[in-house]
Amino acid sequence: MDTAHRLSTGHLGIDAVVDGLRLGDNVVWQTDDIADFRAMVGHFVAQARAESRRLVYVRFAAHEPLIEDLTGVHVHELDPTPGFESFATAVHRIVTDEGLGAYFVFDSLTDLLDGWGSDLMVMNFFKVTCPYLYELDTVAYFCLLRGQHTFETVAGIRETTQLLLDLHRVDDATYVHPHKVWSRYSPTMFFPHRLGDETAEPVTSSEETSRLFGSLSQQHDPQDRWRAIIESGYRALRGGTSDGGGPGEGGSAEEGPGDGGLDGGRRDAGSEAARAARAEAKATLVRLLLGRGGRMVELAAEHLTLADLLAVADREIGTGYLGGKTVGMLTAGAIAAQHPTLAARLEAHDSFYLGSDLFLTYVIANGWWKDWVAQKDAESYHAVGAALHEKLAHGQFPPVIRERFLRLLEYFGQSPIIVRSSSLLEDNFGNAFAGKYESAFCANQGTPEDRLRAFEDAVRTVYASAMSPQALHYREHRALTDVDEQMAVLVQRVSGDHHGDLFFPHAGGVGNSHNLYVFAPDIDPSAGALRVVVGLGTRAVDHHADDYARTVALDQPRRSTTTLDDAGRFSQRKVDVLSLRENALVTVPLDEVRALPMDWSPFLTPDLAQVRRLRELGRATPTTPVVCDFAGLIDAGLATYMRELLAAVAGAYDYPVDVEFTVNLTADGDFRVCLVQCRPLQTRGIGAAVHVPQVADEDCLLAAEGGFMGGNVRLGIDTVVLVRPDRYLELAQADRYAVARLLGKVNRALAGQMVMMIGPGRWGTSTTDLGVPVHFSDVDNAAVLVEVTDPGLEFSPELSFGSHFFQEIVEQGIFFVALDRLRAGAVFHPERLTGLENVLGEVVGDAELGADRLRGGTLADVVHVVRTPGLELFADVVTQRVVATPSTSPLDDGTGTSRTV
Repeated sequence: MDTAHRLSTGHLGIDAVVDGLRLGDNVVWQTDDIADFRAMVGHFVAQARAESRRLVYVRFAAHEPLIEDLTGVHVHELDPTPGFESFATAVHRIVTDEGLGAYFVFDSLTDLLDGWGSDLMVMNFFKVTCPYLYELDTVAYFCLLRGQHTFETVAGIRETTQLLLDLHRVDDATYVHPHKVWSRYSPTMFFPHRLGDETAEPVTSSEETSRLFGSLSQQHDPQDRWRAIIESGYRALRGGTSDGGGPGEGGSAEEGPGDGGLDGGRRDAGSEAARAARAEAKATLVRLLLGRGGRMVELAAEHLTLADLLAVADREIGTGYLGGKTVGMLTAGAIAAQHPTLAARLEAHDSFYLGSDLFLTYVIANGWWKDWVAQKDAESYHAVGAALHEKLAHGQFPPVIRERFLRLLEYFGQSPIIVRSSSLLEDNFGNAFAGKYESAFCANQGTPEDRLRAFEDAVRTVYASAMSPQALHYREHRALTDVDEQMAVLVQRVSGDHHGDLFFPHAGGVGNSHNLYVFAPDIDPSAGALRVVVGLGTRAVDHHADDYARTVALDQPRRSTTTLDDAGRFSQRKVDVLSLRENALVTVPLDEVRALPMDWSPFLTPDLAQVRRLRELGRATPTTPVVCDFAGLIDAGLATYMRELLAAVAGAYDYPVDVEFTVNLTADGDFRVCLVQCRPLQTRGIGAAVHVPQVADEDCLLAAEGGFMGGNVRLGIDTVVLVRPDRYLELAQADRYAVARLLGKVNRALAGQMVMMIGPGRWGTSTTDLGVPVHFSDVDNAAVLVEVTDPGLEFSPELSFGSHFFQEIVEQGIFFVALDRLRAGAVFHPERLTGLENVLGEVVGDAELGADRLRGGTLADVVHVVRTPGLELFADVVTQRVVATPSTSPLDDGTGTSRTV
């Protein structure tokens, strides 16, 4: 800061009071009337013009312009209503572009409350803007309307700014009263001063000072704008009464979906004014809670009532949007609640919500705002994102937020909770972000200090995932890098009950209103499907290579995807639960869980085929082998209920949906369903009928009956990438990860081509003995993914229906084949590929290939890449037949030679 050269406010008297301005000064004026601030701006602008200063006016408020003559003024008009991040980022770029030494005038900061409804974010805006203006040696004028902001907001601004000056008008006289003048002092500086045309006289006598301040109204801490909006909503809900509202006081109100509310028969509830007040209150909450518009927000606004929104607002920590996951969960619950037969079996929820503004507050409080802005630039997108990923996991929460967290934990007591991501873009039409962001269970045991520490770590984990490599790649792949993305958080009570030292729901899983895994010709896709497990539903949504969930086609729920002899082999063996003793999420054997004292007959059925085999072998077991088939629960009506539930929600969405749910049995043996999550199901549909050619087994590359997903297709394949099963199984574990890394390079190099990737075992597994441990970003350019069994692998390939990996395949439009070579009709001839030239080195570069050599050979021994012009894949849902075969034979590889696949 230039301390030697004093600058002028344009008013000689004020200059004398504050000892002039300095480069870098931010000057905040508090006033009752914007006209008084406009007069101060007039002096400042005139001085800037006299000194030929670069003058910038940032215009965003509804009040009259602060500068009448805009000649030579650089005016930037902004709209703050899209939210804090886009507005603050735009101002940051303006300050950057206007350069060093500019003079800035900002509209009244108080007007930002109308767009944001949050004192916290007004303070945050100033905290990120003021220091940057200071760094660039600017001088900037801001205004606050007195009595409109909480003491906490004004205190935060006072702490950040260089000058804070009060303006008062009393009996036609104007007074300026400095409250903060950084790095300057005089014996009379902090007295009120009466302003003349060019003078400022200090009011030092006790008599005059007492008379002056006695005439001013004493300030009480104004109500936070967000709290005022909520209480105004409660008054509207009750029919416009003047007393304050609060939680629980609007309970008699009844509303129809989307109507703004009818207030339980109160005498003025039907008046036009009351209806208008409710409609206005609801519109305000929709704008501030649900988002910036779009199909999902419109759907939520249609089905969530004013009472629903007020209940949510009362349980929000911080301010800002709820995020996609929360909006989807609330909307699906509201839709289901409109159907009495569905509502009767729905569990209630009492979730809390960390608003998106809290995430940005965390970023700002830890000094990372510059990084946050820089990360949006294409050249620093990944590098700064990686740095933020690390920082976000280790920041500190402001004390006032930690106190709110503690109160949240006091409410839940020692009930287990789950802290779930709910970003602005998540679970929306077109962008599911399935598995990209983190969720964290808190078993919630121990002292209050222990539980607070664990909860804060869980929130940090979710926040950090906003900058995870997987999330950044997903956004980049879907052209979302320049779209505001903030992380709200949904805090849910875990559905379930204590079972000894364990806590879990009886069952959990995922459901699709449209069955994308039609495993037989007579299955009706429109009936939907479930993927169900005993215990927490994590084993249904995560891609486990060593375990199996139960897939239920809702039109034929007792029908299995396996034969009777194989049912036990491909059944669930492990259960995810919360251990209250270990205070953690753990996985335990199913046999350990079934030993707990409860009736397991709705979930487990004796494995008669295994019992028979053991009897034939003369072997006895202490417990009867079982199949986890949920037959009893299905017969009790679960399949019928879930089909109706999915149909109701999908009907309201006018789009297929994907839900996560839990099931708990009541004391009388009935079941209750908790809707944990709902999002649009990204699907391209079955497509037009396709004729699958009749090809002899020896003439095709692969063929199968069933076990595929992606509808009716006919795809021309340019290139096949084969991970050779025999060579892969010979590798050490570290070398198998090298194969996965190489596939990522191949995937990126072949972007834009029609590529089929064939691998042994499961794509995306974390267990290298059971498949190739790729991330989805390593295979996301493929047109077709094929999983193939091998005699050396003790597993069966599975679509992992409902898993995050599955969701990504569906969203990306990848055709998927699970080729079990032990099943009838399965054909696979890898020698037709390995007998052709391997162009791996050509695709990724010989130098790149040499950098990842294996201990016992080269990567080219394991990964075989073949150009396959003329190869086509055919699939027909009705006949459940898929075939990959040359359309003509021999194939021309484009070099003038012929080859046969």
